[in-house]
Amino acid sequence: MTDLVAMEDVGDGVVVITMDDQARYNAVSMSMVSALKEAFALAEPTRGWRAAVLTGAGRGFCGGGDMTFRPDPAPDTDGRSEIGRLIRSQGHLAELILAIRELRKPVVAAVHGGAIGGGLGLALACDIRLAAPSATFSARFIRIGITGCDVGTTYLLPRIVGAGRAAELVLTGRDIDAEEAERIGLVSRVVGEREVVGAAIGTAKVLAAHTELGVELTKAGLWANVDAPSLRHAVEHENRTQVLSLLAGQMAEGGKAILERRPPVWKPM
Repeated sequence: MTDLVAMEDVGDGVVVITMDDQARYNAVSMSMVSALKEAFALAEPTRGWRAAVLTGAGRGFCGGGDMTFRPDPAPDTDGRSEIGRLIRSQGHLAELILAIRELRKPVVAAVHGGAIGGGLGLALACDIRLAAPSATFSARFIRIGITGCDVGTTYLLPRIVGAGRAAELVLTGRDIDAEEAERIGLVSRVVGEREVVGAAIGTAKVLAAHTELGVELTKAGLWANVDAPSLRHAVEHENRTQVLSLLAGQMAEGGKAILERRPPVWKPM
C-alpha cells in the first residue's frame, strides 16, 4: 500500500477506501491504479470487511487521467516498444475496473466534485453510487482526442442509464451535475455535501448486516443476470442461487428475528 490510498475500518463490517493524491485531483495514474488494486485485493479476503466505500480526498472524487504526463510506468512496461507499453498500461487500468466489479463484497461510491473520465469509470464499476451536490460526471475522453471507449464505460454506462442516454453522454463528453445524475439513475441519491461519505458508510453498513452468503450471491447473480441472454437463463440462475441460500439454513433465523423484533444473528458463511 502506498500513501496514494488510505484504508479505514469504520466498524460494522465496512472499510472505506480513499484515493488521496490531492495535488493531482486523485488522478488515475499508474501508481494510483496499483494502489487501488492492492487495496481491493486486501479487501477481498478480509472476513471482517463485508462491504466497502470508495471515495476521494480533497476537492473531488477523481479527475481522470494524469494530464501532467509525469513518468509513471505501469508494471511490465520496461524495455517494451511504444505499443507494448500502451497495451500493458491499458490492461493495468482495465484490471482495476474488473477488480472493483468482481469483488465479492458490494462497493458503494461516495462522489463529491468531479468524477471525470477514468473517475467516472471507477464510479460506474461500483455497485451503488451516492453523490454530493458538487458532484460532476463526464465521459470526457472524446474531448481530449481519444475514443469514449475506455475503463468499461461503454459497457457499464448503458446498463445503468440506458443505451440512448449513454450514447449522448459518451459522444458529446459533456458534464452532468448531481441533479441530472440522480434523475437519469446514474446515482441512487444526492445527499448533503459533508454527508456523502457518511451516507455511503450507512448504506454499506446496511449491506454488511445481511448474511455474507446472501449478499455475495446477490451481487454475483445481479450482475450475471444483467448479461443473461433471456429470462429463462436468468431464472435458472436465480433458482440455483436461492437453493444454495436456503440450504445455508439462515431463513428460519431471519423470520424469527422479525417476529421477535430484534436484529438477526447470522451464522458465518
